[in-house]
Amino acid sequence: MQKKVFTVNEIKRKLEQYCVYQDRCHKEVEQKLKEFNLIPEAKEMILLSLLKDNFLNEERFAKSFARGKFRIKNWGKQRIVRELKFRDISAYNIKTALKEINEEEYIATLYKITENRNTVLKESNPFKRKKKLIDFLLRKGYENDLIYKTVNEVTA
Repeated sequence: MQKKVFTVNEIKRKLEQYCVYQDRCHKEVEQKLKEFNLIPEAKEMILLSLLKDNFLNEERFAKSFARGKFRIKNWGKQRIVRELKFRDISAYNIKTALKEINEEEYIATLYKITENRNTVLKESNPFKRKKKLIDFLLRKGYENDLIYKTVNEVTA
């Protein structure tokens, strides 16, 4: 089967749609660009056009990523930072993104998911129960000191 051939403008429009649907990072867009087997000059031209027209904005992506993962998936800051680094987001933009998370809301969410998880766990041994809770919160990406403080208050 022959692959469909697109003009540079058609590819640019496709990528604009891709970016409009959801905020994207540079890495995702470059990955998508690879599918079209373009020459380096065409790739550069398309990327510059997306940046110039504000379809591709790393700071906006980082902020919406941090807000979304915290509000929807209840991720902690460490997990968010790890995922943003994986997407090659700059340290400045990561710091800016973390400011999107309200500190009181962050602590309240940590308490809420700790209490919810504590009621679900079917472990009778208190030490194993605590360990399971702590491991769960570490996977979610919360900070050690906050986890121990919260788990000790909830299980006390």
